[in-house]
Order: sequence, then structure tokens, then C-alpha cells
Amino acid sequence: MFFLLIAVLLVVYYFSLPAILFNNPYSTVLEDRNGELMSATIAKDGQWRFPALDTVPDKFIQAIVHFEDKRFYKHWGVDVRAMARAIRQNIKAGKVVSGGSTISMQVIRLSRKGKSRTYIEKLLEVIQATRLEFRYSKNEIMVLYASHAPFGGNVVGLEAACWRYFGRDVHELSWGEAAMLAVLPNAPALIHPGKNREQLLLKRNALLDKLQQDGVIDAFTCSLAKEETIPDQPSPLPRYARHLLTRMVRDGREQTRARSTLHLSVQRRVEQIVQDHHKQLAGNQIYNAAALVLNVETGEVIAYVGNTEVNEPGYHGEEVDVINSPRSTGSILKPFLFAAMLDEGKLLRNTLVPDVPTVIDGFAPKNFKREFDGAVPAGQALVRSLNVPAVYMLREYRYEKFHALLKRSGMTTLNQPPDHYGLSLILGGAEGKLWDITGMYASMGRVLNRYFARKEGERYSESDFHSPRYTVENLNHVNQQLNQSYTLSASAIYQTVDVLKEVYRPGEETGWRNFYSAKKIAWKTGTSFGHRDGWAVGITPQYAVGVWVGNADGEGRPGLTGTETAAPIMFDIFSLLPGNAWFQEPYLEMQQVAVCSKSGLRIGEFCETPDTTWVSPKGLDMRSCSTHKRVHLTRDLKYRVHAGCSPLADMVSANWFVLPPLQEHYYKSRNISYKALPPFRAGCADQGNTGVMELIYPKPNARLFIPRELDGTPGSAVFELAHRNSTAVVHWHLDGEYLGNTAKNHRFPVNPGEGKHVLTLVDETGTLIESAFEVFSK
Repeated sequence: MFFLLIAVLLVVYYFSLPAILFNNPYSTVLEDRNGELMSATIAKDGQWRFPALDTVPDKFIQAIVHFEDKRFYKHWGVDVRAMARAIRQNIKAGKVVSGGSTISMQVIRLSRKGKSRTYIEKLLEVIQATRLEFRYSKNEIMVLYASHAPFGGNVVGLEAACWRYFGRDVHELSWGEAAMLAVLPNAPALIHPGKNREQLLLKRNALLDKLQQDGVIDAFTCSLAKEETIPDQPSPLPRYARHLLTRMVRDGREQTRARSTLHLSVQRRVEQIVQDHHKQLAGNQIYNAAALVLNVETGEVIAYVGNTEVNEPGYHGEEVDVINSPRSTGSILKPFLFAAMLDEGKLLRNTLVPDVPTVIDGFAPKNFKREFDGAVPAGQALVRSLNVPAVYMLREYRYEKFHALLKRSGMTTLNQPPDHYGLSLILGGAEGKLWDITGMYASMGRVLNRYFARKEGERYSESDFHSPRYTVENLNHVNQQLNQSYTLSASAIYQTVDVLKEVYRPGEETGWRNFYSAKKIAWKTGTSFGHRDGWAVGITPQYAVGVWVGNADGEGRPGLTGTETAAPIMFDIFSLLPGNAWFQEPYLEMQQVAVCSKSGLRIGEFCETPDTTWVSPKGLDMRSCSTHKRVHLTRDLKYRVHAGCSPLADMVSANWFVLPPLQEHYYKSRNISYKALPPFRAGCADQGNTGVMELIYPKPNARLFIPRELDGTPGSAVFELAHRNSTAVVHWHLDGEYLGNTAKNHRFPVNPGEGKHVLTLVDETGTLIESAFEVFSK
């Protein structure tokens, strides 16, 4: 029976200590890559209580042991001598004036949420304190104490106290600070830096004297420590990357300490840059901005500025993390289409792309300046961010394929099927996150960087395109299977970034002249419809920088464009980042070919001004130039003729750069060197009777809305035609009824009425075109 009783008591003793001592809510703590505190949330119970420390600084250990429990490292949880002394003092005073508690016993009391100080409670503390010593080492017990001791007000734990009272890391404590913090838990409700400063100062200095007497510190150190002042009030904690802290909570990292990939020094400077620009932008009632800086090679986040600090009156959504919020993309996705078409050989970098008034299934894209170039080299169209050429390119590439490419590249916001977006996908018809898009640009740079680090046949990996990462956890646990498959090839990406490094940007917006950087940067801007979002993203071999500017509530503002608002921030950020290298050209994956300098296509038999360019492997399959044609002219070169109307001896052959009539109509006004084809000589009709004139408006089978006049009569519209011969006379017919004729400028006001109609146009040579259209009106 005796042994059974002993066994039962041992079992009770073994299980007397809870498996988890502390179930307190903790602050969520964000640190930079070096362990520097960036920001923290307050715990759910309103206390500043950081997650448990890993280690306790030696200065605090020395101070707390000499103040609270000088035989801490010698006893087994209970100091019998201290307990006996406390009993004598309490009996003599007739009340509890001393507890005789060891640090181990205080850990138990803290875990039991401050139960009343009775002899029964003290006995339980004694029992559990001894059990604590069996489970934990002395260092672990010290960590438990330092992490949960009260330090006055709503400050709990040594680390929170260091930041609240001294604004520094726990391992940077001075002897004066360590001594002050050691005496605080003894009576935190009575003594803290905000009140009773004299009493706190006396206790601190007395502890410093004791440390000197025991040989822990010398007299000089003691004197210096006493000169340190007591802080007046608790200080606010750092608030860097506050939106990333909120994101951590949403990502399931609440009440944890996260070591991020951020650089605190870079974060501070990027936040300052964004805030400086915010002061200027706020004058135009543009209140929000965000910036993201990534390491290209690893995808690690270097700086994360989710929004501005808004001090202006009113609500401006400054708590919104714009980096992780879907916004209209504007033109920021165009480089991916350009690279994809280069990759498939559907385009060379200077291939002419149409830039004319266009209506496709009711979709009528417009350029930023509402002007047209007729035809423009694809590279220039990308740099100038022209919308109409981009739509023509996407129509040829297929928006279904582009939708899939964007998802493979890391765009997570394409939640609808491709048909939902259609051709508008390239012009901001979809929403994207700054997080995704900056990561996609960084991934392109990563493909180029790693191309030369791998051997032939293993130059690509599916892991090259991946999302950014903001924690140091699992950075190396990424699929590195090498192969020849890729999202975008290095050769296509290089040609794209080589185009994007051009600073000259006259097409999309104003303000490009203000940008100059000593380093090469491949960059692109974007502006959403209604001037609601301004984007700028740039990459170098080392860094990717993404910037968004606008209003969190979606309000548009005049002048809110990517070039005027976001790009200046991006360039300022790049100016503080080190490195001046540029991408290597992947010659092993490219070939130099002859091209036509005017059309940008593979050189054809009639091209007279050849050039050379580097192309991707499939670029070798690009069609040859068809815009240069062999024509036959009179000897004075004024008229075209053919064998049916002129002797061969009277003809002169020439190679002529010829664009379709509609493209020519706009192209020749932008390119004074362009020569239109001479007209046919009288009596020499065009044998083909094709390609002479083309409707600008309306397009074939168009559905037009023409509002009625105020008196209820059908409204009118101005129809327009492009003709290759500037002196031609064109006769206009509607539904078989003659309307009149035009010369030179072929614009004609038409009042068609509601319903289906057929427009017929005939020039003086008999060339005829017919176009059906339908009118709706109200």
C-alpha cells in the first residue's frame, strides 16, 4: 500500500505541470533578413507580448539573478534559505511582505495568471517549480521568465520592453538598461518609466551597486550606467512594412515571429521615396502608391511598401495593401505578348504592325493620344505603348493562348475564361496584382541570368518562373528540374528587354524626357482606362522594381499616368540600388538574319535597303517582305503602266515600298520619305483593280449607333475613305441611291436611317467597293 501511494504521488507529481505552460496571445512580429525588428502587432488581449525569445542577453541574466534569485543556478526550483527568510519577515510583519519566490516559482505564478498570494498557492508553486526544473534547463526557464514577465503598463516580456522603453533590440542593452528592466517585474504596476521615476531610479542604482560589489561590473562601468536616464514614456515600435505584417496575419502567420527577406535599410529609403512623391501627388488628389523591390535571382522581396502614409483630411484607404490588390493592368502586360510572338516566330522586333482605326466585333481600341501612325515597327509600338498595334498582335497570337501564358507566368487574377476578356486582355481588360506582375518581370530576368549558368540541353527549369517570396523559410526547396521546356525563351526575353531599355518614349504619355539613369533598365509603364491606375515596372539583372500609383477607391485623376506618376518613383528607387550590370545576349540561341529595313520582315527579292538583326530560332520561319513590289513606270516616273498599254521599251521598272491604302493614309503623314504609288497613265487601267481604296469608317458589317436629332429625325454620321491616289474622285452610293462625290479628303456626311444598308463607292477608274452595315438609333 505504501509503495502504491508513493507511485500515485509520483504520477500526480509528474502530471502536475501542464504540457503547455502559457496559452497567452502573442504579438505578430516581422523582422528583416538580419533579425532587425520592422513592425509588430499588439496581442489580442491588448498587451505588447512578443513570441518567446530564443536566448536571453547575459546582462539581463546577471541583473535579474542578482536582484531576484541569486542562487538560481544552484537550487532545484525552491530556495529554502530565501523561503525561510520570507516566512520570518511575514510573521514579523503580520502580513505577506516577502514571497521568497525563485525565478522558477515566478514562472509558475505567471503561467497561473496571477492567482491570489496564499500559502496553498505558494505550496502549489513550490511543487510545480521543482517539476519545472526537471522538464527544462536553467536557460530555458530564464527564457520563459524573460518572455512572460510584466514590465509595466501593457508591456509583457523583455523584448517588448526593450523596444517600448529604449527603441532597440534586446541584445543591445546597456548595463543601466538591463538593471532597470530587472527591477521592473518586481512591482510593474507601481513602478514603470511613466511614473515614480525616482523610486525606479533608486532601485536601479541599488542593483548596479550590488553588481559592482559582486564583481560583475567594475566601478567605471557602474558609474557610467548610473548616468543613463530613465525613459519618460514608452516609445512607439517601428512600423516599417506594415502592410506586409498584415499580410502575414492573413497568410496564417499570426502570433509568430517571421524572419523576412527584406532589407531594413532599403525598406526605410523606399518608404521615404514613396512618401516624398506622395506629398507631390496629393496636390492632384492622388493619395495612394505602392512599391515592391525584388531580387531577380531568388525572387526574394527586398522592400515592400503596400501604401502611403496619408495625412490629408478624409478617408483615403491607406490601410489597403495595394501590392496584393487586383487593379486594371493598362499596358503593363504588353512585353509578355511581344516576347511570346518573337518566341513563336510570328514577329521580328521591327516588323511593321498596323496602326489604323479598327473595330473588331464591336471592340474599337484607341491609342493614348487618339492618333494613328498607319504602320509602326513592333518594337516602337511596344516602347510607345500603342494600343492598336497591340490588339492586332494579340489577334494574330490568339487571346486564348495569351491567357494561358499569363497564368503560367504567375498571374493569379485571371479567374474568368479567355472569352470573358477577349482582345481587351492586352489593354487592361483584366486586373492584376503588383505582386504578381513584378514577379513575372523578375522571372523574365531570372531566365536570362540562369541561361549562362547551365549547360547545353539543361538551360531552363520550370522553377525559373515563380512568385515572389517574403520569408527566408524554404527558399531552397524549389523544383530545380532542368530541361529544354520553358515559358518564354531566353532569346525572346533578351530581345524584349533590349527594346524596353530605350528611354525615348514619345508615344504614350508626356514626362518621359525627365528620366535618365546611368544604369540600363528595361522598363514599361501602364495606365488604366479613366486614369485610375499608373504602373511602372523595371528590371536589371539584379533587381525588379514595381510601382503602382492611384487612389485606393478607384477615383481617376487628370495626369494620373504611369509615366508621370509611377515611373519617377521607380527610377528613384533604382538610383539607390547597387549594381550596373546588363543582361548577356544569348547568342547560342539566336541567329543573325537579313531583314528589310522598312518592313522589318525577312528580306525579299524586291527589298533595296537590307539590314541585319538577331532572331529567335523560330524567327527563321518568318515570311519574307511583301510590302516591296516591282512596278513599271513611264520614263519620267510620273505614271504606272503595264505591258497591255505601253511598249516594253518605254517602261522603267522600279522596286516600290507599298502599304495597304488605309495604312498608307496615316503612314505618309508621319513619314515624309514615304512615296505613294504614282497613278496609272490615262488609258492604262489597273489590271487588278484591287488595293486602291479602303473604308476607314464604317468597317464592313459594322453595327452603328447613330442617335436621332432633337426633332426626332434620323441623325447623320461622317463616313471616311482612304484612297491611294490623292487626286482621285470617288462617287458615293447608299442602297443604290447616288449621294455625291469627294476628292482629296474623302469624308462624306451620310444620313442612313435605322436598319441595314449597303454603301457603294466607285472611283473614276471604275474601282468599286461595297460594304454592308446596320444602324441603330433611339
